[in-house]
Amino acid sequence: MPTEFESTVSASENAASEAGRATVLEAHKLVKRYRVGKSTLTALDGVSFDLLAGETHGIVGESGCGKSTLAKLLVGLETPDEGAIELQGKPRGKGRRQFRQSSREIQMVFQDPYTALNPKMTAGDIVREPFEIHPQVVTRSQREARIVELFERVGLPAEARHKYPAEFSGGQRQRIGIARALALDPSVIVCDESVAALDVSIQAQVLNLLNDLKDELGISYVFISHDLSIMRQISDRVSVLYLGRVVETGSVEDVFERPQHPYTRALLEAVPVPDPEVRTAAAPALQGDVPSPLDIPSGCAFRTRCPIATERCATERPELTARPDSQSRGEVACHYPLTKPV
Repeated sequence: MPTEFESTVSASENAASEAGRATVLEAHKLVKRYRVGKSTLTALDGVSFDLLAGETHGIVGESGCGKSTLAKLLVGLETPDEGAIELQGKPRGKGRRQFRQSSREIQMVFQDPYTALNPKMTAGDIVREPFEIHPQVVTRSQREARIVELFERVGLPAEARHKYPAEFSGGQRQRIGIARALALDPSVIVCDESVAALDVSIQAQVLNLLNDLKDELGISYVFISHDLSIMRQISDRVSVLYLGRVVETGSVEDVFERPQHPYTRALLEAVPVPDPEVRTAAAPALQGDVPSPLDIPSGCAFRTRCPIATERCATERPELTARPDSQSRGEVACHYPLTKPV
């Protein structure tokens, strides 16, 4: 019997060649800090990545690494303290008018389908709301037909638009959220743990839907998750975050088959394997808890949990450098990158 994820299409197997594809989103050295009492919490510390047309870029890491903060910056719910975001080659403005204009290009599917939808609005009104904010997208006389089209595209019957969120299952609510994100024909959709609250079998259906929409509409995704099995299924490229810093990036094959950062390898080794006899020799398990972002360790932020850290790691912060084995612009931030494949 196939597993729940075997029906999903591997994004890496079907990804088109990077040559000739436009860059639709660029994040340049994003920094986000928050005041916590008299201290400063650094949620993001110089995060950079780019996203090509028709590509899914996965962002993975433990809780507290800055994934959701990055999502909020990308869609404009918060503004970076330093750095810049470009959409379709144009800097994203910070004013209200510029924000509204750029919001058509990038939309978001939220983590919890139960709280992301207004319980007092019908599903149809929820999907209609973007047209009220951007009336130039679809004329008033065409909106009902467009809503019906969106419901059918995400696998919901047209008559479902008259129901309220409480009348839907979690998977159906997430489909409504996807329909709302599609309403303005965005080029980028940010999925922030968008299948984490769903049953495993429903996760596979939603992942299939997202892949189908990417193939049909040419949408690009920033897909944020802590679940490595999901990340491997849907991503073309992956960036690994630790305490607000990118520690490794590359194609899904590079990162999952040949991880070079000790943190990446530790995450992969922590994934449960049904048959322990086929498990490869594991790297040392992660030790201790993630340090507080109020007091990030000097040098390499991972050094306090790293089995191969040296004095150099405490005094010198490693910068992202090209992976010697990568064919897809992969980078790793480690003084002693690993060479043994998983």
